[in-house]
Amino acid sequence: YIEDGVEIGSDTVIWPGSHLHGQTRIGRHAVIGPYSQVFDCEVGDYCRVICSYIEGARLEMHAEIGPFGRLRKGAHLGEGVHMGSFGEVKNSYLGPGVHMGHFSYIGDAQVGAHANIGAGTITCNYDGKVKSKTVIGEDAFVGSDTLLVAPVELGAGARTGAGSVVTRDVAPHTLVYGVPARPAVKQEAPSPSPAAGESAPPTA
Repeated sequence: YIEDGVEIGSDTVIWPGSHLHGQTRIGRHAVIGPYSQVFDCEVGDYCRVICSYIEGARLEMHAEIGPFGRLRKGAHLGEGVHMGSFGEVKNSYLGPGVHMGHFSYIGDAQVGAHANIGAGTITCNYDGKVKSKTVIGEDAFVGSDTLLVAPVELGAGARTGAGSVVTRDVAPHTLVYGVPARPAVKQEAPSPSPAAGESAPPTA
C-alpha cells in the first residue's frame, strides 16, 4: 500500500506487504520490504529497509536496517550505517559508517562515525523522571551487553568490555570493563628467572 503523496525515486523496489504513509520520500535505487512499514520518513538513495518499522526517521544514502528493526521519531542514520535485526533507535543520531548489529537500543544519543555497537547494548536514558543523553565518540567499540547509564560520554576510540555497566564518562582511547566499569590496569610482566647455572643478583 502506497499512500497518496508519498514520493519514490527511480529504480527503487517496493516489495510485497510494505506500507508507505504520510510525508514519506524514498530516494533512488532503494529497497523497501518485504513487509516494511514506513511513516513520514526520508529514505536516501541506495538505502535498504528490510522487514522493519520506521516512523519519523531519516536515513542517509546507503544506510541499511533490518530485518526486524525499528526506528522511532527523531532517529537519524548517517551514510552507510548498518543496523541489523531487532535493534531500535529513538531520537538519536548515528554517524557515518556506524555498525549496530542486533539486539540493541539506542535512545537520546549521539554516536560518532564508525563506532561499533555490540549486540545487546542498551542506553539507559530514563531514570523514571528525566531522559538523559549518551554520547559515543567516533571509532568507539562498545562491547556486547554493555549498559550505558546516561548522562554519560565515551570518548573517541574508547572501548568497553562485554557486560560492562558504564556510569561515568570514559576518556578517549581508554578500555573499561566490569560492574561498575573501571579503566583497565596494565599488568607489569614478571621479571625472568635466572637462567640455569646463573646466580641471582646479590641483595642488600
